[in-house]
Amino acid sequence: MSEPKIDGFELKPGFKGMASDTASDQTMFKGVHWGKAMMWIFLLSDTFVFSCFLISYMKGRGSTPVEWPNPSEVFALEAFGVPVPLLLIALMTFVLITSSGTMAIAVKYGYEKNRKMCGWLLLATALGGLTFVGMQAYEWSKLIHEGVRPWANPFGAAQFGSFFFMITGFHGFHVSIGVIFLFIYTYKVFAGHYEKGKKGWFTKLKGDYVEIEILGLYWHFVDLVWVFIFAFFYLW
Repeated sequence: MSEPKIDGFELKPGFKGMASDTASDQTMFKGVHWGKAMMWIFLLSDTFVFSCFLISYMKGRGSTPVEWPNPSEVFALEAFGVPVPLLLIALMTFVLITSSGTMAIAVKYGYEKNRKMCGWLLLATALGGLTFVGMQAYEWSKLIHEGVRPWANPFGAAQFGSFFFMITGFHGFHVSIGVIFLFIYTYKVFAGHYEKGKKGWFTKLKGDYVEIEILGLYWHFVDLVWVFIFAFFYLW
C-alpha cells in the first residue's frame, strides 16, 4: 500500500514521521480554515467545562438527603391567573432553537454571497439571543425575589441555588457573548466588508463569509448545551 501524498510535502514512511506530520498544520489540516479549526478546539474544551458542571450537579443532587425542589413548581409562571409549569423555560427554549435555525440559513446565504438575506437572518438570530437573555434575567429576578440564593433555597435543598446560578449563569454568559458578536457581524455584512475584502478590526487578514460559519458553530454549540441543561435541570 503506497503512502498518501500531498503536493509540496512528502510524508515519511511508518511511525518515524508521526511527530513531524502531527506538528505540521499544513499537512494535518490542509484545506481546513484555521479559524474553523480553532473554533472546534475551543468548543471541545468548553464541552469539558459544561460536562463537569452537569456531572457535579447530578452528583450533588443524588447525594443530598434533603428533598430536591420540584422544577414544575419552582419554574411555574402564571398565565391568566393559572400557574403553568415551565412556561417561561419552554418559551426560552423555543426562541433559542429557532435562532439556531435562522443562524444556519444565514450561513447558507453567506456562502451564496446574498448580503441582504444573510444580514437580516443574522439580525434575527441576534434578537432571538437577546430575547433569551432577557427572559433569563427575568427568571433570575423572579427566583431571587422568592428567596433563592446560591447559599439558600426556600423550596428545598440549599445546593439548588448554587447549581442553578452557576450553570445557567455560565451558559447565559456564553449567549451574551454570542449576541454581541452577532450584532458585530450583522454590521459587517450590511456594510459589505466581505465583498470589499476589508481587514478585520484585530487582524491584518481580509474578512470572508467563512467567519459567519465559524460564528454559527459557536451559536449551535450554545443551543446544544441548553438542550442538555433543559433536560437535566428543568425536566429531571
